[in-house]
Amino acid sequence: MPLLRAPGGGLVNVDLQPVGRRVQVAPGSTVLEAAQLAGVQLVAVCGGLGTCGTCRVRAVDGRLGEETEEERTWLDGSERAQGWRLACQTRVVGAVRLEIPPESLSTPQRLQTEGLSVDFELDPAVIAIDLALAPPSLEDLRADTRRLLEGLAAAGAPGTSVELRVAASSSDRLRDQHWQGRAAVRRRPDGTGDLVCIRPPKEPLLGLAVDTGTTKLAAYLVDLAGGHTLARAGAMNPQIVYGEDVVTRVTYANTSPDAARLLHERLVGEIDNLVGVLCAQAGARRDQIVDAVVVGNTVMHHFVTGLPVRQLGEAPYISAVSDAVVAGAAEIGLRLAGGAAVYLPPNIAAYVGSDHVAMLLATGLADTEETVLALDIGTNTEISLAHKGVIWSCSTASGPAFEGAHIHDGMRAAPGAIEHVRFRNGAFQVQTVEAQAPVGICGSGIVDAIAAALDAGIIDERGSLAKDHPLVSRSSGKPTCLLVPAARTGHGRDVVFTRSDVNEVQLAKGAIRAGTELLLQEAGLCASNLDRVVVAGAFGTYLDLQSAIRVGLLVDVDRHRYHQVGNAAGRGAEQLLLSRERRAVADRLAMRVRYVELTVNRSFTDVFAAALSFGTELGRAEERG
Repeated sequence: MPLLRAPGGGLVNVDLQPVGRRVQVAPGSTVLEAAQLAGVQLVAVCGGLGTCGTCRVRAVDGRLGEETEEERTWLDGSERAQGWRLACQTRVVGAVRLEIPPESLSTPQRLQTEGLSVDFELDPAVIAIDLALAPPSLEDLRADTRRLLEGLAAAGAPGTSVELRVAASSSDRLRDQHWQGRAAVRRRPDGTGDLVCIRPPKEPLLGLAVDTGTTKLAAYLVDLAGGHTLARAGAMNPQIVYGEDVVTRVTYANTSPDAARLLHERLVGEIDNLVGVLCAQAGARRDQIVDAVVVGNTVMHHFVTGLPVRQLGEAPYISAVSDAVVAGAAEIGLRLAGGAAVYLPPNIAAYVGSDHVAMLLATGLADTEETVLALDIGTNTEISLAHKGVIWSCSTASGPAFEGAHIHDGMRAAPGAIEHVRFRNGAFQVQTVEAQAPVGICGSGIVDAIAAALDAGIIDERGSLAKDHPLVSRSSGKPTCLLVPAARTGHGRDVVFTRSDVNEVQLAKGAIRAGTELLLQEAGLCASNLDRVVVAGAFGTYLDLQSAIRVGLLVDVDRHRYHQVGNAAGRGAEQLLLSRERRAVADRLAMRVRYVELTVNRSFTDVFAAALSFGTELGRAEERG
């Protein structure tokens, strides 16, 4: 990845990931000082004396100062070889991008794992068959696998096969359990099956559903027999330290086979860590997890499976695999039951992946005859329009602004992040995550701030800041608007937004709105024809609809038509875990969707340009339509 460049004035950039905070510090500052200046609270039990070893960080781009004796004391050779340092001891010598592991953060980021629920018939791919087999004897010398398969056939599972690894573990377990047990059998479409494992009698069989977002991961532990969610957990996608968007990560992966392998291992390793968290929450064991579903955009899909991603970064942008994939969990790198498999639903296109298929399932768009617009807003935004049983989809590169990235005081939704803004009596009023003192602004907050500033006349239709407003300053040479003065912040500095921040939001909302308008054009519709508008994802959950409509991100229709549904992709993954019929629907759905490639659409440039404005040109066009 390219080295971060130091700005003028002797200061250098420090990029703190995955929290998404950036700060400029003087060379020689410690990483802990830089983090504190940025409002990022690291665990430093000893107060920064280097005597506890808790404030661990690692440089993924750029370099840090020389190791200290305290670091050599607290970090073993393996940790130092991997690049781990102590933030309180390590000094910044140049521009650097740092990875902060979750255990080094004193407060977690908000990770959205909730979502909506849709009724469907419970019919998981893996079922339980209870067995009571006759033990071997001198009169019954059948091999263990033959005895097991004949018992399964008698219990209603003829044609079951057993892999060598599963056969090895089953022999000992059946003897330990006196030839009784619960067999987990994965059913194939042709009526045959595969033995996943033998578990103790009556023990519940569990499933794992995972949504691998570009920025965040959400995982669910599910009881396959009852369909109940037993535990849920979230984490930041660890790949983010190698690039905030999928295009950057594809570029990095293509630098060498080792880089691609690293991105695969970091992603799967974090999913595997989440499995441990889920099991601890539910009081379960890893080897009870007999089936898994993983959804994600096409790039994440390829990173999980270890497929090449080079072709996803080069025109005409083709995926290596588009059909559903079933792979061994162990083959991918997940520690589950011995014969457990991972199901990955089909992808629609290079930048509309299986997570969007899962979202369409969870929101009912796969089955509706209504006219419904659905948006899953993120670094890469997928949009679908359903009308009379036909579905059109597109993808827009909306960038990381809605995650708080590339914003002057931007950050992700961690404590102290401004998430809602209003303008009253000549000043901004803010609400922060967990009501902490403000230290930055996250995606929903910057949309609110711009909407409020538009209404207050601080921003005009082009996105320029007013020259004569008392909250607007040009002391730094760049137009800056004061959100929260230093006396009220958690780090003693003003929290502001700049003309560049407004431009970042214009580009992001312009791309999303252009995608929306072009799908409506494809269907011969206008916004007033919509029965429902579904907004999915973590950002969509906390987004103020009025603000999003005011800035032109979302279409202006009656608010009761809007439905903010949370992590619909995660809920769709659960459906796919619990229903073979939903898997069949997913297969058909991916083939049904009419993908619209915006880059070759003749109208895209004009519609995008119109969507950049904070004016009402698109709104008037909708009314005329």
